[in-house]
Amino acid sequence: MEGLLRAAAPRGIVPPRALLSDEEEREDRDERERLRSVDTKLRSLFERREDLIAEVRRLSSEQKSIYDRRQVPQVEVERLYEEHHLLGRRIAEVRNAREAARKKVEDAIVQVREVRLTFAPGERVRPEQIRKEIADLELRQQTRALPLDEENALIALLRQRTHELRQAETRTAVVAAHQQKLKDSEAALAAAREEFALRGKELAAVKAERDSKMVAVREKLEVAGGLIASLREKGRARAEAMAKVDSLSREMDELEREARGLLAKSRERREQARRMIRTYSHTRGPPSEELLATTAEAQLEELLKRGKITLGG
Repeated sequence: MEGLLRAAAPRGIVPPRALLSDEEEREDRDERERLRSVDTKLRSLFERREDLIAEVRRLSSEQKSIYDRRQVPQVEVERLYEEHHLLGRRIAEVRNAREAARKKVEDAIVQVREVRLTFAPGERVRPEQIRKEIADLELRQQTRALPLDEENALIALLRQRTHELRQAETRTAVVAAHQQKLKDSEAALAAAREEFALRGKELAAVKAERDSKMVAVREKLEVAGGLIASLREKGRARAEAMAKVDSLSREMDELEREARGLLAKSRERREQARRMIRTYSHTRGPPSEELLATTAEAQLEELLKRGKITLGG
C-alpha cells in the first residue's frame, strides 16, 4: 500500500485519490471502463431479449390460431369418416338385397320353365285354333277335286281334328288355369328382374356417395395437413427464438456475475480504505464520523462518477 497515505490533507481530511496506489488507480480505471462496457452490453442484450420474447409470444399466438383453425377440418374429417362408415354398412345391406333379388330372378326363371313344360305344345292349342283348322280342311274338300287317296287322308285328318276339338273343349278350364299360371310366373320374373335392376342402381348410387365422402375426407386431410405443417413450422421458429432467449439470458447472467464481482472488489477496497484511515488516524486522534463517511465512499464515488452502473435484465 505504498503511497496510500503520502498525500494526507491537513486537519485530518484525506483526499479520496490519495488512498489508492498507482496500481490500484489503474485497476479502478480498468474496472470502471469494464463496468460501463458491461452495462452497455447488458442494455443491448436486454433489448434483444425483449424483442425475442415478443417474437415468441407472437409465434405462440399464431400457433394457437392455427391450432384452432385445424379443429374445423378435423371435426369435418371425423364426421365424414362416420358417414363413410355408415355408407359402407349401407352398401353391405344393399348388396345383400341385390343378391336376394338375383335369387328371386333365378327362381322365377325356373318357375316359368316348369310351367311351360307342364303341357305339351299340342295340349296348349286352343279350341278356336282347331275349329279354324277344321274349317280350312272342309273348305279344301268342298272346293277341290282330289284323288281318292288324298280325299280319304283329308277325311281322316278332319276326323282327327274333330276328336282333338272335343278333347280341347273338355280341357278348356285346365288350359286357362295353365295359361294364367304361366302369365303369373312371367309377371313374377319381370318383377324380380326389375327389383334386381333397382338394387343394382341403388348399390351404384351408394358406392358413388361413399366415394365422394372419401374424396371430401382427402380434401379435408390435405387442408389439415397444411395447417399441421404450418403449426410445426411455427413451433420450430418458436423453439429457435426460445433457444436464443436462453442463450442471451445465460450471457446476461455471466455479465451480471462479472459486474457483481467488480462491485464486490470495489466494496473490498472501500473497507480497506476504512481500515487504513483508522490506522492513519490512530496517532492523530479519533476520526470524525464525517471523515469516515467521506473516505469510505470515496472509492465507490470515483468508480461510478462518470455514469450510473445498472444490472438490469
